[in-house]
Amino acid sequence: MSMLEIRKLSMFFGGLAALHDVNFDVRQGEILALIGPNGAGKTTLFNCVNGFYNPSEGQVLFKGQPISGLKPHKVCQMGIARTFQVVKPLSRMSVFDNVLASAFLRNPTRKGAQDVADEVLHFTGLWDDRDQLSKGLPLGKRKRLEIARALATQPEFLLLDESFAGLNPAELDVSIDIIRGIKQQGITVMIIEHHMKVIMAISDRIVVLNFGQKIAEGSPAEISADRQVVEAYLGEEHGA
Repeated sequence: MSMLEIRKLSMFFGGLAALHDVNFDVRQGEILALIGPNGAGKTTLFNCVNGFYNPSEGQVLFKGQPISGLKPHKVCQMGIARTFQVVKPLSRMSVFDNVLASAFLRNPTRKGAQDVADEVLHFTGLWDDRDQLSKGLPLGKRKRLEIARALATQPEFLLLDESFAGLNPAELDVSIDIIRGIKQQGITVMIIEHHMKVIMAISDRIVVLNFGQKIAEGSPAEISADRQVVEAYLGEEHGA
């Protein structure tokens, strides 16, 4: 079953086509990676999915329902959460209160929201930091807090935008385990990432964008062997 459908999606900024006639599906329960060079249109596509942009042409469907043109908070209420390349937590609030604020989306009582926040903080390994101001966290934990805030909305579908960027090897391992745990919970994931070893390790399928167009789609093994992808993005060393 397709959880998300991208249909003939185009996004124009003046005369620039940031996306042009992009088509693919994200299947329920999978991790799909969206890769490509800088400026390929990856974050623009995320912005079209979660309501920041209304596509110039085409549409996005979530569980069979068109969502193009909806405001971001409506998209989130439907079950799609996202993280951002540049993490911006509520800096003057504690780690716990950052997550609690997101948990109120589906839990009108403080007790219900607290229970969700507690569970998410344990899951993401941030429980011991719950009373710390978020602005005092190192980058790796701020990245995890971004994921925790999204998870606290109790989504069915999660958009992760470069959640591994800037992490050291130990932090990468922790984040990989978290993403795999998210999948085990039945949450569908679409991830943008430039760290190819991570992408090849955790992805079920990969979609490749270049200059706003889809140039390939397939398993990690198929993408690694695709000559067009190697030339446009991966490079000869990876292809070999």
